[in-house]
Amino acid sequence: MDEEIKLLKELNCPQWVIEHSKGVSRKACEIASNFEDVDMELVRVGGLLHDIGRSKTNSIEHAVIGAQILKERGYPQEIINIVERHIGTGLSEDDARELGLPIKDYTPQTLEEKIVSHADNLFNGADEVDLEFTIEKWKRKLGENHPSIEKLRKIHEELVLRFE
Repeated sequence: MDEEIKLLKELNCPQWVIEHSKGVSRKACEIASNFEDVDMELVRVGGLLHDIGRSKTNSIEHAVIGAQILKERGYPQEIINIVERHIGTGLSEDDARELGLPIKDYTPQTLEEKIVSHADNLFNGADEVDLEFTIEKWKRKLGENHPSIEKLRKIHEELVLRFE
């Protein structure tokens, strides 16, 4: 069993989070395989641990809490960043302020961060979904013309469509 899965179990992550995380990691590795300059191990581990904060909360804060858990356990900053920046298409300082998170930029910066974040967007629980499913879900949740929807389309184009 992966060390990361053992950690999720040790922290009492719900089984659905573990199944979701396995799917996200698999999808992230699939997306990453199209790129030559990507750290596959970082993508694999980041995908498995991206929702580790759900061991404590299912709120938007799970990303910040997950990053803190990994920091306390001595994980590399690259993994911590993947976990902290994986929400949606990323959160700006203004978004963070609005959501009551510590004020900073939570936008994915590296290719690995973008890949894990986007792979997460292509899952609904443990089920892989297509881009249109996610767009419709976000429209219902955020509003028809929310800027995140266009950002989602652009990142999908950058990471997925150009290889199809």
